[in-house]
Amino acid sequence: MATEADILKALEGLYGPGGAPLAGAVSGVNLSGAKAFVSLAGDPSQTQAWEAARVAAERAIKAAPGVEQAVVTLTAERASRPEAPQPRAQAQAQGHAHAQAHAHGAGAPPPQQKGGIPALEKIRFIVAVASGKGGVGKSTTSANLALGLAAQGWRVGLLDADVYGPSMPRLFGLTDKPKVEGGKLAPLEAYGVKIMSMGFLVDENVPMVWRGPMVSQAISQMLGEVAWGELDALVIDMPPGTGDVQLTIAQQVPLAGAVIVSTPQDLALIDARRAVSMFQKVEAPILGVIENMSYFLCPHCGGRSEIFAHGGARHDAEQMGVPFLGEAPLDIKIRQTSDAGTPVVGAEPDSPQAAVYLNLAAKVKTLLETQKQRAAPKIVVG
Repeated sequence: MATEADILKALEGLYGPGGAPLAGAVSGVNLSGAKAFVSLAGDPSQTQAWEAARVAAERAIKAAPGVEQAVVTLTAERASRPEAPQPRAQAQAQGHAHAQAHAHGAGAPPPQQKGGIPALEKIRFIVAVASGKGGVGKSTTSANLALGLAAQGWRVGLLDADVYGPSMPRLFGLTDKPKVEGGKLAPLEAYGVKIMSMGFLVDENVPMVWRGPMVSQAISQMLGEVAWGELDALVIDMPPGTGDVQLTIAQQVPLAGAVIVSTPQDLALIDARRAVSMFQKVEAPILGVIENMSYFLCPHCGGRSEIFAHGGARHDAEQMGVPFLGEAPLDIKIRQTSDAGTPVVGAEPDSPQAAVYLNLAAKVKTLLETQKQRAAPKIVVG
């Protein structure tokens, strides 16, 4: 197994912008078996030069003994030299450029239009499943939505974009590692759905102690360096919140729409409204809101209990003028099948629990087919 010293040795003879040894720009090394995750710190004003250095470093590390896969990301390094005073107009222009660079993610490539990421060119619709907070069942919803779309006869992919807490390996019971075919990672498959997750590349007990730019770069690579092939839909399971990953995807991906997952209680609804607002600001269509854990049906007596209240998501959807996609119960079978790595739509497609997600998928499919496709927006902050 490779060590950090092996990684640094592999970078000998490589130089970054300005002629400095590339090994001196290493800001982090994370090793997991035969996989190496390395970050390079560089000046974000030299994005193109540092991207070339990143590619060269990744190639060299992949060739190192004991390394089978390598992911090299770029992080930002603030310039330390003082700047000369500038005329007001020039300073304003530079401040505007800095704001754009910040919006793009330090060290990350600029936003790309449809076709800018070759791996996504053959995908008809890309759908983000998001929530303003964790613990509302977003990943379970993403998995069963993807399976539901596949049940409609669509070719479907599923990207687990939650780098810090990937769920898809456990939800689908997948333990194999992706193979490299033709210079791209081949997604794993379950129930006919193509799946990619950072959880396939690192052990589930290894924490991803990464800064935002590293995560953004990793997401860019999972979008662009995976052999997705021809798909009718790519479902992206977003991490909770409205941070770097959401911004990266909004910049680089022509989202066909977003599905917002919330539970009925007020605390979850506050964050769901933030998620809706974020996607609206980046001009991504809101396909609708689904109320998860909407009610509990006792498997013994059949009694219904609205543990987290009820109807809040429907009310908020109406207030925000976005579609309400339905209610999903808090149900032991959904939990059991998810924990077992056999999502309910795949394992028990004829069950009433699966019917909830099949109905959701049918609505999403109809919405996608009846709206115009969009190009990824150019986001400017300031």
